Amino acid sequence: MFRLLRLLFGLGGRRRYRPRPVIVLPPVQRVVVTRVSRVEVTLVPPPVQDIVVIGRCYVIDGDTIDIKGHRIRLAGIDAPELDQPYGLVSKRALIKLCANQDVRAVFHGADEYQRAVATCYLPDGRDLSAELVKVGLALDWKKFSGGRYRGFEPADARRKLWRVDARQKGRMPPP
Repeated sequence: MFRLLRLLFGLGGRRRYRPRPVIVLPPVQRVVVTRVSRVEVTLVPPPVQDIVVIGRCYVIDGDTIDIKGHRIRLAGIDAPELDQPYGLVSKRALIKLCANQDVRAVFHGADEYQRAVATCYLPDGRDLSAELVKVGLALDWKKFSGGRYRGFEPADARRKLWRVDARQKGRMPPP
């Protein structure tokens, strides 16, 4: 009876498992003294510089992509969130840019939320961050880019993406 069920429904058979390649980096300890009587120890991942990942990407939002299971934040820019004006437009523009192409990500480290930050390039050498800023769907974030993409911004981009600009300047009201 069990053999019949196994044949009909595939019960008890071996499942084929193909592990994903994962970059495993040893954590580094950082000691932060907040008060004289309290010491916090947090684990901080080491910098992931000089690591390159190439592959098809899945677009999460206007400034975040996923390549081979690695969630990557595009370096130096800030795009609107999906629930903000132009958020979906920014995501669709990034999807069009990356469609059917292998994207190369060169990692720079991690941000304050421990997300990997990388500069991403198309096969023809174009920078994804620069392309989004050129079409006016992302803004240069001088704090992280040093003004690298500011020259690509259209004249009315900061007015159009006013919520992104306000977030960069620390003027966003609490949710």
